[in-house]
Amino acid sequence: MSTTAPAGAGAGAIPAGAPAAVAAPQALWKPRTNPWLIAATVALAAFMEVLDTSIANVALPHIAGSLGASTDQGTWVLTSYLVSNAIVLPLGAWASSVMGRKNFFLFCIVIFTIASFLCGAAPSLPLLLVFRILQGAGGGGLQPMAQAIMADSFEPHKRGQAFALYGLVAVLAPSIGPTLGGWITDNYSWRWIFFINIPVGFLAFVLVTRLIDDPPWIKPDRSRIFNVDFLGLSFLSLAMGGLQIMLDKGEENDWFQSNFIRFFAVMFIGGMIALVLWELHTDKPIINLRLFRYKNFAICCFLMMLVGGVLNANTVLQPQFMQTLLGYTATTAGMALTAGGIALVIVMPLAGYATSKVSARTLAVLGFAMFTFTFRYAAQVTSLDMSFAQGSWLRVV
Repeated sequence: MSTTAPAGAGAGAIPAGAPAAVAAPQALWKPRTNPWLIAATVALAAFMEVLDTSIANVALPHIAGSLGASTDQGTWVLTSYLVSNAIVLPLGAWASSVMGRKNFFLFCIVIFTIASFLCGAAPSLPLLLVFRILQGAGGGGLQPMAQAIMADSFEPHKRGQAFALYGLVAVLAPSIGPTLGGWITDNYSWRWIFFINIPVGFLAFVLVTRLIDDPPWIKPDRSRIFNVDFLGLSFLSLAMGGLQIMLDKGEENDWFQSNFIRFFAVMFIGGMIALVLWELHTDKPIINLRLFRYKNFAICCFLMMLVGGVLNANTVLQPQFMQTLLGYTATTAGMALTAGGIALVIVMPLAGYATSKVSARTLAVLGFAMFTFTFRYAAQVTSLDMSFAQGSWLRVV
């Protein structure tokens, strides 16, 4: 799953220690629409955004070839989106306080949908990357706002069921993305992996407009438009941009033997140090680093980073390996990942049930042990004689 704010941590969440006068209206307010319709609506928008993080993976060779670029250059299609997404994510709370949460959510849908059309129509790789940055910026606000809207729309005892629906969507989208992207690329054109967002975005816009309202305690405050941690945002942009470029282009440029890679390594380290020092001393940080004082929170964030890194690396590299070296079509390469997606859809609800029987710590340890075994085995199996079945089963485990 993508790295988003904790569920309910949006503008509508009740702060710890809030006065009874503040907490009472929030506890009494109910949306005018069935909350499950609201959940389905915001999940649709989130599904569209999460899908776009994986649907382009199998199309990279086709995109690069069509635009006269190398496969290595084509990976910028993924990198540009993720960097932009990560930078915009922390701005959600500020933007929703200025525009109102519903308006900000609609604004993100519009930006994402327009950018999707521009990506599909892009005549060159540089322009495609610019439009992917715009698309990532629009998508960056969708997930945290969707979670905040769901948290406020349901009574506390029903939020677990609501977020189970959201979790299923967040897992299902990247699971079907490679297969869908491969089928579209082989049968039509890679441009349609972006064009399919247009009707989904239009439907999401109409549904959000008609079904969702901001709670009474969320009121737009235009006076806060310049009340944002611009310096922290600048340091975050430098750090994330430097890290992504260093990791993406390191192997291609012989790592630290290259002045190009050394420059971005220094940019990452300098930006990260400046970000940490600034965020710990400013009154209104864009990222509240003091939350890492809580051991469980800090450890869970680190583990989520590992899980996201492992799954995303596998999702990006396996289709490229199968298409470039094994001669698979985009559709077949995507289907090799599908079995793993089905496994996720089955296991996620079971894991939720298992937490009532077994400690979450035990489940996490078991999961990482399976990660270690599988990727150690994959390092030996992944060769030019790897079969489709082997690739599928590795993804399942």
